[in-house]
Amino acid sequence: MLNRKKIYNPNTKETANERKIFGGNPTGIFELNDIKYQWAYNLWEMMLNNTWFPKEVDMTRDVNDYKNLTDAEKTAYDKALSQLIFMDSLQTNNLIDNINPYVTSPEINLILVRQSFEEALHSQSYAVMVDSISTNTEEIYELWRRDMMLKHKNDAIAAVYEELSKEPSEHNFVKACFANQILEGIYFYSGFTYLYTLARSGKMLGSAQMIRFIQRDEVTHLVLFQNIINSLRKERPDLFTKQLEDEVIEMFKNAVKLESEWGKYITQGQILGLTDEIIEQYIKYLADDRLKSVGFEPLYNVSHPIKWVDDFAKFNDQKTNFFEGTVANYSKGSLSFDDDF
Repeated sequence: MLNRKKIYNPNTKETANERKIFGGNPTGIFELNDIKYQWAYNLWEMMLNNTWFPKEVDMTRDVNDYKNLTDAEKTAYDKALSQLIFMDSLQTNNLIDNINPYVTSPEINLILVRQSFEEALHSQSYAVMVDSISTNTEEIYELWRRDMMLKHKNDAIAAVYEELSKEPSEHNFVKACFANQILEGIYFYSGFTYLYTLARSGKMLGSAQMIRFIQRDEVTHLVLFQNIINSLRKERPDLFTKQLEDEVIEMFKNAVKLESEWGKYITQGQILGLTDEIIEQYIKYLADDRLKSVGFEPLYNVSHPIKWVDDFAKFNDQKTNFFEGTVANYSKGSLSFDDDF
């Protein structure tokens, strides 16, 4: 069983080189001039450079755009937004209450707290989006109770986190790290892609710009958990048993099934440029990419079917507002999708 770390532990003699991701014996003091996981501190600085706030994004045009969406486009928008609201709400609490208490490296504690802040910021972003376009905000926020497809997906996502909460073991901690990788690297992407598809046709540009900022954060969150997993693989190879690998592969297969079904469900074959086949291939492509980044063989071996999505998501070096074609007034750090820290 894992033990929660002590908040104040003055009697320990643990050095920086003796630190562990979990199971260590830290003082509780953030000694950041002497660190073990340099990638964590590099990521912390990148997160700080990427700081942004939802009210910087102009949602004015989206108000009229939303009124002129087709019924199918409105339904997909509302459902995508409701799902995104759930996941960032879940992560805000999961990181602080369920993951961070067992992490015994102060430099990793630092970025988990930062990630939790960013997840809360994303929740505010969705609130800005809902308030801007919806005549009934409660309907979007209550959708997770009434839409059984959405509830089914949410229940499945939360299940692995609940395993760690109920039984805090080393095995379940590592599984929870993979669950975080899957959430940050797969479960957001049907919703993101749909909103980019609207923007590509000139609709809901403010919403897509908000998602761009959010996705840039999510990429750092994905990198965080991929680095935790890869560091654990080096330090604790005993944890990466056949049982764990089988469970992880099953988690990825279930994630692909859930996210593909969700993408098809919200678009209903009614959204130009997002066929059921494209959605499923894209999710499989993402799953393979995430698996390879943590030392697993790909499952599906498919190509990227909608590469234009990556162009919509990226910030370039000139900080250009992609949708307006003018230089944006943001002094933000840019993020490459290369996760080598």
